Amino acid sequence: MYADNTLTPKEATRLCALGMLAGGDMTYAALAAGVRYFVTHVMGPSLEVMGTSIELLKHEGLVSTVAGSGDESMLSITAEGRAEFKTLLTANIKTAENDLNKLVIALKFRFMDDLDAVDRHAQIDLLVHAVDNELARLEELRADHADEGGHLIDWLDRELADLESRRAWLNSKREQL
Repeated sequence: MYADNTLTPKEATRLCALGMLAGGDMTYAALAAGVRYFVTHVMGPSLEVMGTSIELLKHEGLVSTVAGSGDESMLSITAEGRAEFKTLLTANIKTAENDLNKLVIALKFRFMDDLDAVDRHAQIDLLVHAVDNELARLEELRADHADEGGHLIDWLDRELADLESRRAWLNSKREQL
């Protein structure tokens, strides 16, 4: 993890793999294809993110082979893997919006039901806090350039509206938990 307890690209991929296995045993090939599919559909192809090896997860004792061999070997998450999965799933997120952050947020929502109620609320609060920080940053920028008008202000207004909408949506998700 980075110093601010946020996920590196490889850890985001690890979260995806462990989360998929937390849902049930899978073949090696299905796990590799599932991780690749999800990651590339959220943030596009990225060699930096796809660098996590299933073999490394096995070597670290997070995943074990329960039957078969090669691409058709059946994999299962271990107790250590479940602990690592929870650690990764409850990690901080960066405030600024970028492709990696989008992937981490998508993974948090994909696997949120694997957390208990307290941890689910904490994750929503973490996401709301990140949106609030982003709003404050862009509102300050808008205030600094308000006299200029023009395209920057139009863009900032759209971004601020998107963030306000995201915050309202997150607050409604919190109430549903």
